[in-house]
Amino acid sequence: MKQSQLFTRTLKEAPKDETSFNAQTLIRAGFIDKVGAGIYTFLPLGLRVMSKITNIIREEINAVGGQEILMPTLVPKENWVATGRWDNFDALFKLQGSDKKEYALGATHEEVVTPLIQKYAFSYKELPIAVYQIQTKLRNEKRAKAGLIRGREFLMKDLYSFHTNQADLDAYYEKVKDAYFKIYERFGLADLTYLTYASGGAFSKYSHEFQTLISDGEDHIFICDKCHVAVNREIIEEQNTCPVCHNPKLKEEKGVEVGNIFKLGTKFSAAFDFRYRDQEGQEQDIIMGCYGIGPSRLMGTIVEVYHDEKGIIWPETVAPFKVHLLSLNEDEAALKIYETLTQAGIEVLYDDRNLSAGEKFADADLIGCPYRVLISAKTIQVDSVELKKRAEGKSELIKIKDLVAKLK
Repeated sequence: MKQSQLFTRTLKEAPKDETSFNAQTLIRAGFIDKVGAGIYTFLPLGLRVMSKITNIIREEINAVGGQEILMPTLVPKENWVATGRWDNFDALFKLQGSDKKEYALGATHEEVVTPLIQKYAFSYKELPIAVYQIQTKLRNEKRAKAGLIRGREFLMKDLYSFHTNQADLDAYYEKVKDAYFKIYERFGLADLTYLTYASGGAFSKYSHEFQTLISDGEDHIFICDKCHVAVNREIIEEQNTCPVCHNPKLKEEKGVEVGNIFKLGTKFSAAFDFRYRDQEGQEQDIIMGCYGIGPSRLMGTIVEVYHDEKGIIWPETVAPFKVHLLSLNEDEAALKIYETLTQAGIEVLYDDRNLSAGEKFADADLIGCPYRVLISAKTIQVDSVELKKRAEGKSELIKIKDLVAKLK
């Protein structure tokens, strides 16, 4: 893409009404625009990143048998009443339609997915089933903060599984746990992300969060370095040792929750009287699990982890473009390189704007594509370009004829 065709532009100053690094930098770099507290528009660069994040999540959830659906955001009151959450889910946005009926905007979707699967699963032969969506969630957060990490409107991948027995749920739960770490590995976050034990409520001893360490994290977790697991602050008083090896020496760190998985038991299936018939024709309880990952929260977390004083350093898997091509008054040669790279299937943001070298360098560092390719009068004299990794300080001269192979 030619940068002159982007309708957005970078900002020299951070927005004064944002305190989190991820929001300040993503707004400055032209990835998102703030509409209101906890509400953002994803601009062309930001949407490219978000699409790559969601595609990686899709691939790994599909690999563990998830079937993608898309449920409505508008959910009738009676669904929430059936589960008892109309009156005790504080974050619900509630409204009344022209039909005088009451609705809530989807903060989570157990109230929709459970009666949905009930229409299709009657027998043990039709189970297990796992369905997921990647969809906007809306929650009436009292304090929307930390940019994309805690918003009122955000993107969520929510997976729901339905099983005939606890052992089957337990086995699938472990599969999803492994899939989540594959997802974090592809984002470059696995080494900083801990399976974190949290309160499980009435239906299991624990639920699990996935917490990524960041210096300004809103959560406090207590890490066992032996097991690479953690305990969150809410249960540390009752579980002051590692839940795996019982190590009493836990290290406190700050983190941000980038996923959670939960064994629901029969909480929601019972609310809708959802049961199945076993091999003897007897009715039995459906057992459920739910598994969440916030792609927009992940985007903010990646920025919090991968940056320097100049801007973002995107991991290659989610970068808006692989290459940022800069021309210093060598537009004809740069255009040929742009076309060559594009034809080779390499994603390129070509800075063809009439700006100074300093302005182009500053924008390239702020936007944070993994590679910067510079063509100038100096490099063209030796049929070369200057290639620099965003994460490294040094650049190297590469012959133009070798550039595609080098980037591939």
